[in-house]
Amino acid sequence: MTPPAASGSVAVDDAPDTGKRLSSEERRRQILVAALAVFGARGYEGATTDEVARAAGVSQPYVVRLFGSKENLFLAALDDALARMLAGFRAALADQTPHDPEVTPEKAAAQRIGQAYVDLIEVRGLHQTLAHAYLLGSHPAIGAAARQGFAKVWRFFRDEMGLDADESRAFMAEGMLISTMIGLRIVDDYGSDPQITELFRSCFPTELPHVLEVLPRGTDRW
Repeated sequence: MTPPAASGSVAVDDAPDTGKRLSSEERRRQILVAALAVFGARGYEGATTDEVARAAGVSQPYVVRLFGSKENLFLAALDDALARMLAGFRAALADQTPHDPEVTPEKAAAQRIGQAYVDLIEVRGLHQTLAHAYLLGSHPAIGAAARQGFAKVWRFFRDEMGLDADESRAFMAEGMLISTMIGLRIVDDYGSDPQITELFRSCFPTELPHVLEVLPRGTDRW
């Protein structure tokens, strides 16, 4: 989907001097963290490779050297977001931590996976980047990648988690609701709008204080 970065260490004369020579893969990870934040806040059309470079602390030519184009950079950020999400789901599914004996193993796994999705709010821009990608279905490259990613998540619920189609649909629907709330920055109206307050308390019955702390707000750039 995206061209791989060259292996090994590279000279980074156009990147800041941090006192440590980073490999191209380490630089790539640094840029992807920034790309998720910037694309999440600005969308694909609104973001620029220069903004990503400044957020990552490198030069714009260096970003282009690693990724080639803004499209490739967005595809790499989308790949990263999906990989992080599925890795979190799989770790939650494999977790053998003892749970409430009154809760079935299936229900306990569902709760852990739901919590893993909420925990990804801490990865700045991840949910928003996914949401932006899902709105670009007509884009020849990004639309295709977004559809493939959406299908991968569906297959996780069906094949790995063992849910039936209706249960999988409900899981994905709740996830999309949470992503929509994040993208809308609906948290800005929490506490002042009774409907929004009720919605938040319904979606985050146990982790609400943490969610309110980490969600980006209207005054945040990214």
